[in-house]
Amino acid sequence: MQKEGGHKSEEMGSKYVVSEKKETLLVKYMRVVGAVALYWSVSISMVFINKYLLKSDQLKLNAPMFVTWFQCVVTVLLCVICSHVSASMPNLMTFPSTKFDAKLSREALPLSVVFVLMISFNNLCLGEVGVAFYTIARSLVTIFSLIFTYFILGKKTTLPALFCCGIILGGFFLGVNQQGASLGGLSIKGTLYGVFSSAMVALNAIYIKKVLPSMDNNIWKLTYYNNVNACAMFIPFILLSEISEIVSFPYLFNLHFWSLMCVAGFFGFIMGYVVGFEIKVTTPVTHTVSGVAKACLQTVIAVLYLHETKSALWWFSNIMVLFGTGCYSVVKSMDMKREHTATVVKQTDENDKWLVQRR
Repeated sequence: MQKEGGHKSEEMGSKYVVSEKKETLLVKYMRVVGAVALYWSVSISMVFINKYLLKSDQLKLNAPMFVTWFQCVVTVLLCVICSHVSASMPNLMTFPSTKFDAKLSREALPLSVVFVLMISFNNLCLGEVGVAFYTIARSLVTIFSLIFTYFILGKKTTLPALFCCGIILGGFFLGVNQQGASLGGLSIKGTLYGVFSSAMVALNAIYIKKVLPSMDNNIWKLTYYNNVNACAMFIPFILLSEISEIVSFPYLFNLHFWSLMCVAGFFGFIMGYVVGFEIKVTTPVTHTVSGVAKACLQTVIAVLYLHETKSALWWFSNIMVLFGTGCYSVVKSMDMKREHTATVVKQTDENDKWLVQRR
């Protein structure tokens, strides 16, 4: 009877472990889906707002660094406001202190350098090319992410993942070729800005993962110090290259212009959180893959909204990028599942050993 009872309890225990494993994996997947959906909606909105500010027929403000600097300033101000609200009404919301700490600012400095370069090249690219080609110009993020992950984090990539990257690379070169053959023509400068932006996006994701522990794994604290550093870094570039454009801008004191700038700043504030949140619940590579897939959806929206006509090969290049990204995400999902299973098995074995020692 005792043996039979023992077998039953072991069987129930094994069922509980399997059930707990499935539930935990489901929660992980749901968290990832939520983070990706949030990132996509905020990022696409921000791209179209920045495009309107920099290249619309109404505004055409040729000062991408000034636009980005203002978004960083708004982000810092909103962080300070949230911190004060949290301190006075802790039941309403929780937010880290924004009392400046020079040590934490230094910790965030490498990330801030990459961040400044990333958004500078991003807006420079957006100023030179349309939103539709913007996807192709920045489709090399996954490639750079793998390269930097290997050299910085020391993580190797499987052969199927490399094959997927080959498809993405093929889509990039086909897209560049088709853009050159189109009526709009190819902007070499815009394409190069897109390539540099891709490299910086990949580095940014890796550095967020590296710097986040020094900020107590608090994304808002990281956002605050990153943007404080960025505000200071942008000022010399603006004074040297964009001050004359800003002073002569005809809508400098226009309420509509500043309303759009404030909206863009608010999205920049939210963007800092959603990027960090997506990387926190996934990986730097998964974040870059998500960014490429988001950009493909962005392309479709741009073409439909602007009523543009594109060749079959141009669309095929986008499909190649999307297909390669999709395959890559499947490969990474399988890797994630294997790692999760291995962790659960290891924990179960350790628990079994502990129970045996107790007996």
